[in-house]
Amino acid sequence: MNESNKGTVRSRGTFLTYLAIARLDHSTKHIFILPGIMLAYLLRGVHTDSLGVSVGLGFFAAICVASANYVINEWLDRNFDKFHPTKSQRPAVQRRLRRNFVLLEWLGLLGIGLVCAFAASKTMFLIAGTFALQGVVYNVPPIRMKDKAYLDVISESINNPLRLMIGWTMVDPSTLPPTSVILLYWAGGAFLMAAKRLSEFREIAVSHGRGLLERYRVSFAGYSETSLTVSCLVYALVSIFFLAVFLIKYRIEYLLTVPAVIALFAEYLALSMKSGSSAQKPEKLFRERGLIVLVTLLTAIFVLTTFIDIPALEFLTGQRYISLQ
Repeated sequence: MNESNKGTVRSRGTFLTYLAIARLDHSTKHIFILPGIMLAYLLRGVHTDSLGVSVGLGFFAAICVASANYVINEWLDRNFDKFHPTKSQRPAVQRRLRRNFVLLEWLGLLGIGLVCAFAASKTMFLIAGTFALQGVVYNVPPIRMKDKAYLDVISESINNPLRLMIGWTMVDPSTLPPTSVILLYWAGGAFLMAAKRLSEFREIAVSHGRGLLERYRVSFAGYSETSLTVSCLVYALVSIFFLAVFLIKYRIEYLLTVPAVIALFAEYLALSMKSGSSAQKPEKLFRERGLIVLVTLLTAIFVLTTFIDIPALEFLTGQRYISLQ
């Protein structure tokens, strides 16, 4: 296991090294923006003069702000990532980077992202600013939420509803999504992050020992395999609860999507328990055939229930009792 490359002289970072720490390949995570666009269009309609421009600026803002967060993440984590079996190969661990260059890269990406967000709308600028602030709160001492058990998951997963709101604001900058949708997205993101922690815990603790695991990420000192598994269950249940609240309030037909959503949670949890799981690298999840099939099924049911009314489901919104006489 690497020990900060002791005994070796690390070569100086090149332009490509600095580009790599922005992790543009992680842009696949911005797929979570799409449901925000769809929901805003279906529930509110288009409330912007130029939808195409707004969508373009929104995606570019999200990519730039996320990459800015990755830049400070990789820089500040370099002395911890050296203990991870695969993250020890990250550019910031393997190469000597100049702090001033990293700072300029962070400020540059952040500036471009916020300018694009402001050009789209004031609402998107506030959301993008919160997205950037989360990166500071999560990564930068003395707050550094990622070092605190449970708070690390809760703080990191706020990126999910922020992406949802960016998508919504592309279509309707005059409102935000319903609170129930924001909370279900937040809890769903917490489930994904907790499953990632569970996958890392199971794999690294067994292969390299818990001591090294805690040196890689301080928050693991407050976790156990059992507590992580239970937290996954709790986050999934909270997410489903708020999903049900939203579906009943806004379109009862969407209740038919719930079985697919539950199957998606189950499939992801099972995936996180496999050796070398893609749950540790969410940007690679598009390679998981089972997940793709379930997401496709969920999307198809969502589209169908958007345009097909099922009056028989209305009985679920009223009080009913089973008569014994």
